[in-house]
Amino acid sequence: MGKCRDDWGLSDIFAAGFGPGGFGFQWGGPGARRRRGPMFEAGEVKFVILRLLKEKPRHGYEIIKALEERMGGHYTPSAGTVYPTLQLLEDQGLVRGVETDGRRVYHITSQGEAFLDENRDVIDDMMDRVRDTLRDVAGGQMGELHAAFARLAATTYKRAWRRGPDHPSIRRAVEILRRAADEIDREWERSEGDPEPGRSNA
Repeated sequence: MGKCRDDWGLSDIFAAGFGPGGFGFQWGGPGARRRRGPMFEAGEVKFVILRLLKEKPRHGYEIIKALEERMGGHYTPSAGTVYPTLQLLEDQGLVRGVETDGRRVYHITSQGEAFLDENRDVIDDMMDRVRDTLRDVAGGQMGELHAAFARLAATTYKRAWRRGPDHPSIRRAVEILRRAADEIDREWERSEGDPEPGRSNA
């Protein structure tokens, strides 16, 4: 089965084609400032899982990675959220699990599809809120940061792969990246005492 290209209407937010997920960052990770609450409110993850399973059957890890991809890497659901939700949906008859090649693959049932249709307005409102949240994170200066980082990664790895591991430019590129990382660290340290936008120290 071909890979589904449905981006849930989020492609305009991730126009740079880059998010932090590929570099191990997660929504609300250590030191992150949450401008809003959790990405999904209580009870909403079931709608997202059902929507993913309506596209195609998936096992639990595939659901986690698919949702991370759809969110541009800005949100990764925990296994402690996904697997209990799958069990709940199976108990309710909205999905069925099938053992396939040593994994439990979940399929949406006709009841699950009907449940999605019945809650279409709720899901639309949820996705509108998610888009607003992601625009807060991925837009503006954060969008510029992502685009700059994407260009850096593409320029570095694309040419390094072409030239091979023994090319002398790779060592110089490493030195440049280390200097850049040190300079960025110094900038964060310098700006730690600065007030947040819209706030003053008074």
